[in-house]
Amino acid sequence: MAAPSVFLLAVSGEIESGEFPGFDDLYCKFSFVYGPDWVPTAGLEEGISQITSKSSVSPTTLVWNFPIDITFKSTNPFGCECWGGSGPGAKAPPHPRFLAGPQIVLSVYGPDFFGHDVVRGYGAVHVPFVPGRHKRTIAMFVPESSSRLQQLTSWFTGRRPEFTDPKVVAQGEGREVTRVRSQGFVTVSFNIITKDLHRLGYDVGQGSGGLHGC
Repeated sequence: MAAPSVFLLAVSGEIESGEFPGFDDLYCKFSFVYGPDWVPTAGLEEGISQITSKSSVSPTTLVWNFPIDITFKSTNPFGCECWGGSGPGAKAPPHPRFLAGPQIVLSVYGPDFFGHDVVRGYGAVHVPFVPGRHKRTIAMFVPESSSRLQQLTSWFTGRRPEFTDPKVVAQGEGREVTRVRSQGFVTVSFNIITKDLHRLGYDVGQGSGGLHGC
């Protein structure tokens, strides 16, 4: 049998829930960011959840349970030009060639005092490579105005600082000059299946459930 020329990474799971003290009626957008060696072959690259509210059963947690499902093919697990951090103090790694596949970028929005939709948090995390079930809690953050006057103006106009393209969260370029503040957490679960990684000479270990087609 001929050796495979690509490997597959199948990703399913859920954007489970979020914790944003002081905020309610929030929804979440997601998108996948990946390098030039990665090609999606099935599923959705981006989506938007329903609006969810806190309840008496879970007064501090916003539950979305919004499904994600996508499959990638690639020839190079080092082919992602992005990096592995999303928090306010996150920095790009010193060496660009590390095992880094696609990232999922999250943006959470909700109403402000005047009813305008404003961003309540950005975050990103790498999709795991190890087959099995994984859960990640992502620290979210929001950009801040550079001066008190701009903060006051944005509050009155309802135009808070936000990124033109949320995918910038998954990139290191320019992040060192962006002023941000931590705000909230989002929990995401992943179910990972890989195919032909071992046949191409890559060993990422064995995860829970051992779901891989070697």
